[in-house]
Amino acid sequence: MTRGNQRELARAKNMKKQQEQAKKKAAADKGSNKGQGLEARKQRDADIMREKQAKKAAAKAETGAKGATGGK
Repeated sequence: MTRGNQRELARAKNMKKQQEQAKKKAAADKGSNKGQGLEARKQRDADIMREKQAKKAAAKAETGAKGATGGK
């Protein structure tokens, strides 16, 4: 039982090492990007941004319409 603290220190060291390795992974190897090329990721991200911009523009137009008609 003299190795209790050593075991905990080894676990902490291994956890830190695994986190560092995960940070070093390329973008193509992470999560939803796995198996996609650079162009495919760029296209997907661009589509997502266009959807967000459209939603924001629609919300802004809606609030603008309420303000113009005195929507109290």
